[in-house]
Amino acid sequence: MREPWLGGDPERTARDFAIAKLVPRHLDEVRGRVLARTAKVEAEVTARLKREINHWDHRAVELRERERAGRPPARLSAENARRRADLLAERLKARLDELALERQVGALPPVLIGAALIVPEAWLRARLGGASPAFTADAAARAEVERLAMAAVVAAERALGHEPVDVSARNVGYDVESRDRDTGSLRLIEVKGRAAGAETVTITRNEILCALNAPDAYVLALVEVEAGAAKPPVYVRRPFEKEPDGHAASVNYPLAKLRAMGGPPA
Repeated sequence: MREPWLGGDPERTARDFAIAKLVPRHLDEVRGRVLARTAKVEAEVTARLKREINHWDHRAVELRERERAGRPPARLSAENARRRADLLAERLKARLDELALERQVGALPPVLIGAALIVPEAWLRARLGGASPAFTADAAARAEVERLAMAAVVAAERALGHEPVDVSARNVGYDVESRDRDTGSLRLIEVKGRAAGAETVTITRNEILCALNAPDAYVLALVEVEAGAAKPPVYVRRPFEKEPDGHAASVNYPLAKLRAMGGPPA
């Protein structure tokens, strides 16, 4: 804990990284969705209201000519028809103004909600004078399970025609970013490899919050590893319903229930 690099400002470093790398990409994705949606709504609203405006404009002219010709008055006066056309025009303008405001998508500064110090096993072992064989074996086994699980998910994404990238070293709440070649959208995949027979899986607070913040993009991939081989991944979408307790750093979930919520990669 007395290392010089710990004397800096890790919060500022994390915030600067988010502002420079994560926020612009997220903002572009959100802006793209908003612009597509508002363009569609604007086209539909404009077409519908202009049809109504043209109808009442035409009706007002007809009624005005009828009144000038001295013919018996209709149930609706020219003035009322004109008023309806004007009200519809005002309504169209107001709706277009609302859509223009919706297009002004911006990003607030990111808020850091937690931090963790990751201690490398080799660093810890060197300072403890060497770890016990059991500790080393368990760590090696866990690392192998994680490696096989990641490889299985990457292979599944490539089989779907996507472009997966391993981002597990960034600690951003998921392990794989997978881009759809057709739409350009990203999947944020958290990979959980578990040895055969495991009954629970641990999800960190950061992973849960990431899933809740990007519900349409987030996927929890569960991979069972047995006898040195990974079984096909199970993809769970919208796996979490609420944030963990404010004091919880992680939450254990029953694997069977999570698997029941998921399905094959798609």
